[in-house]
Formats: sequence, structure tokens, C-alpha cells
Amino acid sequence: MRRGVRHQNLGGARAVILHRPHPVVQALTRQLQAIGLEVSSCWPELEPQALSADFIFFDADMGHDAQFPWKPGESPMPMIALIGSEAPGRIEWSLQAGAHAQLLKPIGDSGAYSALLIARTAFDAHRALSAEIADLRRRLDQRQTVVQAVTLIAARGKGEAAAYDQLRQMAMAWRVSIEEAAHRIVASQGGPDDRRNRG
Repeated sequence: MRRGVRHQNLGGARAVILHRPHPVVQALTRQLQAIGLEVSSCWPELEPQALSADFIFFDADMGHDAQFPWKPGESPMPMIALIGSEAPGRIEWSLQAGAHAQLLKPIGDSGAYSALLIARTAFDAHRALSAEIADLRRRLDQRQTVVQAVTLIAARGKGEAAAYDQLRQMAMAWRVSIEEAAHRIVASQGGPDDRRNRG
């Protein structure tokens, strides 16, 4: 499913610039304030209040993992890399750090707004995909429980298809997912008959 760019009013959003004192910081601050963002800067590491920021801009040229209080690629907000050196190692590090967008240095009078929108869209898509993957992994882990439950029901003299059908009917009667019904059956160690009216 394609998601459109979320055009949002950025007024009042908070941005933190993690960059050593430099004209880059001043130019970016001007752009962001013109858009309506509240801006602060820090160096060499994020200050505690930065954890509640809506966006982080970070120096890809001199940055390092220890600057961030989260695992690489797991930021709680969109991150935008400020890139001056196009050395492959620096670009690779910024991607591993979790950059959702980039701005090339030197910073001029434009580029920040599009970087903000691109970063927000990429961040939202990454979060949605991560949630979907986590759900699929959870369901895959539960598949073994479903197989065990079907095996337990089939041990009472039913074929595999009939056992699965009974499991499905039990889930509907209990108003739970098939995975939850399977968990109940396995937890009862093969006693589906005495759980038929429970739930």
C-alpha cells in the first residue's frame, strides 16, 4: 500500500541540531525558524531534553554512535544527516545511524522543509514496517502452537483437517484468535473438550 507524503504544519515542532558551533548551525536555524520550528543546538552529545524533540539534525562528518542514547537505527524521532564529506565511510555511518533524510553542506537558504517532510515520511514508513514485521514474527512463532494444538486434537481420532476445523470452531466460540485458542489447548495439555465452554 502506497502512503502519500503527510503535508503537515510544522509550526511548533521542536528540532535539535547536533553539530559543533559553525555557520552551518546558524544557517539551518534560520531556515527552521522561518518554517516555524523551535530550534536548539548542542555538541558533542544530545542533551536529555532532546529526547522529546520532533526532529534531530546531526553532523554526519564528525558524528559517532556514542552521541545517541539509542541503538543505531532505532531513533524515536526522524533524523536528518548534515553531510559535508561524501566519503563512503561517512555516508555509510550516517545511514547506519538511522538517517531518514539528508542536507548537504554548506547549508544555504533552502532545503530544510523538503528534508523535514522526507524524513517524517521515511520515519513513519519505517515504524509501520517494523510493527508489521514484529506482528508477522509473533504470528510465525505462534504457528508452532497451532500445530501442537491440532496434533493434540487429532490424537483423539480425528484427521488433521477435522482437527483444524475443530480448533477454528473453538476459537470462534471463545471469541479469540486461532492462535489464542491453540495456546489454551496446548496449555491444558490436550484437554480441548473440557475447555469448550470456557473463554
